[in-house]
Amino acid sequence: MNVLKDKTVVVTGSSRGIGREIALAFAREGANIVLNARKEVDKELVKEIEQLGVKSSIVLADVQHYDEAEKLIETAKEMFGSVDVLVNNAGITNDKLLMRMSAEDFNQVINVNLTGTFNTIQHVSRIMLKQRSGVIINLSSVVGLTGNAGQANYAASKAGVVGLTKSVARELASRGITCNAIAPGFIETEMTAVLSDKVKEMTKAQIPLKKLGSVGDIAQTAVFLAKSPYITGQVINVDGGMVMNG
Repeated sequence: MNVLKDKTVVVTGSSRGIGREIALAFAREGANIVLNARKEVDKELVKEIEQLGVKSSIVLADVQHYDEAEKLIETAKEMFGSVDVLVNNAGITNDKLLMRMSAEDFNQVINVNLTGTFNTIQHVSRIMLKQRSGVIINLSSVVGLTGNAGQANYAASKAGVVGLTKSVARELASRGITCNAIAPGFIETEMTAVLSDKVKEMTKAQIPLKKLGSVGDIAQTAVFLAKSPYITGQVINVDGGMVMNG
């Protein structure tokens, strides 16, 4: 039995890259998909999802704003009757060395990556508590576990996502709701495509598996977590072995 068939999955930041692939992966499992972005979602993605025999809808919302996050979750509930899985993928980077980073540079990344995740979780938790079921999956990063020069804002936001994930997991577990985080390493996306070949080779040298990951690797992990009712409060590193926790 496919436990995800006819379930409702909300994926934030699903216009491209990892979010797009996560949306498609859940659609292949028979779930109905609510796509989200701040400005637009590719209509071809909607067609691709619906060709898989499931329903999809687009809700434009900037999750860093509390009321817009509420609109996203409430609209999903109104459209499909429930919200069974929330994947918090929306995120930005604004890399600068600490001494050159303005307060605005720092706060902007925190607001989208961490506050946005809190906003959607708080709104969806009300629905999931009534259902006495639900899955929350947050996208963190290996940088949130190790830190990285030039990414103080991004690392802080993703470390915050880890702490938020563990706290939510403890609070909601008694109602059958799981909350986990995925910490990607270097993944082949539009963001990494702009790196020079030299930087890519240096990066691969740091990875035990000697290659970059794919968006499919992250999507498969999200589906696995959504199907795993006895895993909660965990951070799953999908990084080719870059970070090995003892």
